[in-house]
Amino acid sequence: MTPHPPTALALSFDSVAAQYAAARPGYPPELFTTVEELAGAPLAGADVADIGAGTGIATRLLRDRGAHVVAVEPGPEMGAHLRAALPGTPLVRGSGDALPLATASADFVTYAQAFHWTTPELSVPEALRVLRPGGALALWWNTPDPDVPWAAAQEARLKSRLPGYHAHGISGDSARVVDRVAPGLGPVHRRLHWTRPVPLDVHLAHLGSRSYFAALGPDRAAPVLADERAHLLGQFPDGVVPEAYAVDVTVVRSAT
Repeated sequence: MTPHPPTALALSFDSVAAQYAAARPGYPPELFTTVEELAGAPLAGADVADIGAGTGIATRLLRDRGAHVVAVEPGPEMGAHLRAALPGTPLVRGSGDALPLATASADFVTYAQAFHWTTPELSVPEALRVLRPGGALALWWNTPDPDVPWAAAQEARLKSRLPGYHAHGISGDSARVVDRVAPGLGPVHRRLHWTRPVPLDVHLAHLGSRSYFAALGPDRAAPVLADERAHLLGQFPDGVVPEAYAVDVTVVRSAT
């Protein structure tokens, strides 16, 4: 069985919840169109359980597609930001390894930037339990686009300075992980690409909201972020960073 991910690291987002809400990117409309295509069903009118919902970035976008969303989030501070931003959205405290949701209660179970904090041997069966027959489990991640040179160079710098950087990343391998735990369902993986131009300070705040920086604490994170500021100002002297993302998305349908 895959070892449990480090709970302390997963919950470290609570210490940067406001920064997370302000600086983290959303997702392109193409992502949700792809989820619908692979699921063979629309999000509009669907009952969706958004797991590891954080501050509600994906929750809001799912709701904007017309879905009826229940958010599940383990972190109290992250959940507080979600509740403030989306007061009409039901929010329950819990994790993907033991979902506080009824059997066959959802058309979609979604994980945005969160599935790698679960134990797949627990979270995949739990998602399949909560899904109705023919429902879909959808997992996706924004990751720095490895095909964009400056983004790849930044990732290399951060990996050299931050112990365990992306140690729990499974975004490109998630279909294989799901298939290993629940063979025969045929998970499908797609990779999309998009860019958002942001001020340098927003980009640095985004970096600082990652679990690796949150776990370091502000004093130890500050020199790394200062070095990134210097690198990026050399590349983008106008102070606007074209954040380039690859979106890895995996969708698997439950048995009918």
